[in-house]
Amino acid sequence: MRLFLLPFAPRYSLLTIALVCAVGFAALLWRDPDNLAVAAGLVAFASLAALGVRDLLQTKHAILRNYPIAAHLRFILEDIRPEMRQYFFEADKDGSPFPRDKRAIVYQRAKKDLDKRPFGTQYDVYESRYEWLHHSMAPKAPVREPFRVTIGGPQCSAPYSASVFNISAMSYGSLSANAILALNQGAKMGGFAHDTGEGGVTPYHRRHGGDLIWEIGSAYFCCRNADGSFSAEKFAAVAADPQIKMIEIKLSQGAKPGHGGVLPGAKVTAEIASIRGIEEGRDCISPAHHSAFTTPIGLVEFVAELRRLSGGKPTGFKLCIGHPWEFLAVVKAMLETGITPDFIVVDGKEGGTGAAPLEFMDHLGMPLRDGLSFVQAALVGANLRDHIRIGASGKITSAFDMARVMALGADWCNAGRGFMFAVGCIQAQQCHTGKCPTGVATQDAARQRGIVVPAKAERVMQFHKETINALAELIAAAGLDHPSALKPQHFMHRAAPDRVVTFAELYHQLAPGELLAGTSDPHFRDAWALARADSFAPAAVRPLPQAAE
Repeated sequence: MRLFLLPFAPRYSLLTIALVCAVGFAALLWRDPDNLAVAAGLVAFASLAALGVRDLLQTKHAILRNYPIAAHLRFILEDIRPEMRQYFFEADKDGSPFPRDKRAIVYQRAKKDLDKRPFGTQYDVYESRYEWLHHSMAPKAPVREPFRVTIGGPQCSAPYSASVFNISAMSYGSLSANAILALNQGAKMGGFAHDTGEGGVTPYHRRHGGDLIWEIGSAYFCCRNADGSFSAEKFAAVAADPQIKMIEIKLSQGAKPGHGGVLPGAKVTAEIASIRGIEEGRDCISPAHHSAFTTPIGLVEFVAELRRLSGGKPTGFKLCIGHPWEFLAVVKAMLETGITPDFIVVDGKEGGTGAAPLEFMDHLGMPLRDGLSFVQAALVGANLRDHIRIGASGKITSAFDMARVMALGADWCNAGRGFMFAVGCIQAQQCHTGKCPTGVATQDAARQRGIVVPAKAERVMQFHKETINALAELIAAAGLDHPSALKPQHFMHRAAPDRVVTFAELYHQLAPGELLAGTSDPHFRDAWALARADSFAPAAVRPLPQAAE
């Protein structure tokens, strides 16, 4: 019945009208073969109908498959983009969700189009906050290798060689089945990893065999008991899958730190409810905190337990930095127990999400580079950095984005939006409604048909490949061989029209062991004193000043 009504859906209205009118004009022409006006009308509507049918059957553009005929307006606007430069570039200053020039880079690289543009930079290089990478007078030839990093500390028996650019956590449920299939097949083709998101490991993650990072959220999907608590037995059974390469405990997400994951009821289908062990059609809101541990020591012990249960696979956690003393409390717990995670993923507050309260998205949590530099300095200051790899996520799409955070300490980067754009996302911001126009973030089977998995998987792979190639060229231009050679002093930041500083001056750094020896840096000294390995609460709270009588 649903398929029978499909032609009458509003998004197919132009095609339906064209077909009906073509049939009508054909009938009129049969009666009056010499009527030129009727013949012209038949040609016009038959041409539109043919265009619409072609749109439905082509495999390159999801938006055309879901909005035949009508979607051509979008491509017409793209074609006249040079005349609309102010709209496409300058309008980004108003705080739009993602810069249009960066989206263009993703589309061009994913489609193997020329990703070059004329006339120089679009930025005002004398405007505050402008940043650049120093180039070398003796640039090197780009190293054509995939750039990989081995993740797995001394307590890990099954280390993983990961690409420096991987797919960030996006759950099945938030994304459609076809989107997950395309992402994972692209990851398999390109030799990089695909984070499952906290929605768990699903058949769509497994079908094409791409490397998986299993994210464990506070609701413990795929490893939970009936009461929602963690099940060690179920976890061990799933983690034994050789396709799962790493285990990531999600403490918080940059776009909504301190808030549990949200999947609106409109997207909770019977299948998703069965996979997650929840009720169909009702909002799925994960707890804001984990029940498996309540202290920093409990967290690192949970890391050790998951590593043991998974057979020694690299295990770590992801978080957006909040109270500094809380992360330093985890550092103290590592020192006290001798347990270290194999990796930590720092998620910036600018990271994306399918659904979150407005205030959480805009004003809660630490931005990526601030949080990343803090984590880097803390681990160096505690002599733990050599044992722990650091990942970074939060609005990373270009090679420059990657190089910038790698200079601040990241060993690898994760991207969500960039890979979504490669699959077909046009940032319609309908993720939470289930009515995504391209089929990327919806559980509507009719809308999902817009994504042709093999074609989109090729684009996912191509976007990754071309971004890594761009990174190699950028590194070579700086006179370096590998992204790991990037340091804070390689980057400059314009603090004012007449003042520039290096990242080394902008972001606080600690010497090896400085926290242990007793740092005088006020950004760490007080927080270190407040940190407790046995509690996330500060060791002492200063009394509030008394109001004057």
